[in-house]
Amino acid sequence: MTKPKVAIIHDYLIQYGGAEKTLDALLEIYPEADIFTGIYIPSKFEKSITSKKVTAPTGAILGKIYKYFTFLMPLVFENFDLRKYDLILSEGTAWPKGVLTKPHQLHISYIHTPPRFLYKYSVESSKRNKWYFKWAIAIIDHYLRLWDFVAAQRPDFLLANSNEIQKRIKKFYKRDAKVIYPPVEVNFKLSAEHNDPDNIKQPYYLAAGRLVAYKNFDLLVSAFNLLGLPLYIVGTGLEEKRLRKMAKSNIIFMGRAPDQVKHRLMKNALGLINPIADEDFGIVPIEALSHGTPVLAHKSGGHLEFIKEGFNGMFFEQLTVEHLVQQIKAFDTNVHAKKYDRDAIRQDVQKFSKERFKQEVKDFVDQKWEEHARTTGSIYNNDRPE
Repeated sequence: MTKPKVAIIHDYLIQYGGAEKTLDALLEIYPEADIFTGIYIPSKFEKSITSKKVTAPTGAILGKIYKYFTFLMPLVFENFDLRKYDLILSEGTAWPKGVLTKPHQLHISYIHTPPRFLYKYSVESSKRNKWYFKWAIAIIDHYLRLWDFVAAQRPDFLLANSNEIQKRIKKFYKRDAKVIYPPVEVNFKLSAEHNDPDNIKQPYYLAAGRLVAYKNFDLLVSAFNLLGLPLYIVGTGLEEKRLRKMAKSNIIFMGRAPDQVKHRLMKNALGLINPIADEDFGIVPIEALSHGTPVLAHKSGGHLEFIKEGFNGMFFEQLTVEHLVQQIKAFDTNVHAKKYDRDAIRQDVQKFSKERFKQEVKDFVDQKWEEHARTTGSIYNNDRPE
């Protein structure tokens, strides 16, 4: 069968996170695919992406102010010219699924979550809660929700990155979606050349992620201020300056650590604590589990799909400092009593590997492309512009 010409649609290329790791994995399956995105900052990425043909609106200033013009993003994505492609794979949260395709094209969308900001989930910036923004945002969000529902009807098939997201898709879009867990580096190779940074004092607990409002790092800092236990935090973000001011001397900020440093910190930590509520999936805690490190996390969202109390971690339920302190103490007791079998934990998360993701996506897409080719009577796009 003739290979289809592939386009991959991605929200924004402005930082390297979990969604971009998914994009990288898709590019490994489809190395000749072209990329379309709302904003592209090449300096933030390595050759796996910069070597590809990337189509994005031009204008350097756009990358700095895009959050104030999200209401224009539907226009950006609807105006991408995809006529020369046979297979469109959209991947993201908000805009990619809304691209316009024709009946002879196959569109499959991998959804990390319906846009959190549209459906009253906590979001990165606390600015949306400011009184002087609320009235305008409420009006804009209303119309974006209407567009978002329509956009979600456009793909031929939907994929969800977790059972949690599958439920959100059914709730907000009234559509079924197949769950394929995202790719996680569960077999990360630690180099013998990279030792622990000299300033790491063991034993310690670890937290990692973008330091933004909805991830509740302020709650974690307040709890460890009271406990006095050593905590290392890997990551940067909008809340970093405020969190550093809050933190006592037992809390160390590592900034944006290289993967070798981050994974070595995970391997040697007593445990990882992930304070976010309604996590879409949870790549960081699974990375920690891949090193046999137990996890304490909020009892909600994607955490419920891989944390098993008594086996690989614990939950906390209330987003209060008092309750979190109580659960950290219990977690610390379990860790020091060696109640978690690190070898068993490592084995349990192999099902989240990148190779597994690539195979599941390829199998699904191949099947749907074959069915599509049969029903349309063509295995390639006859409507490509010359």
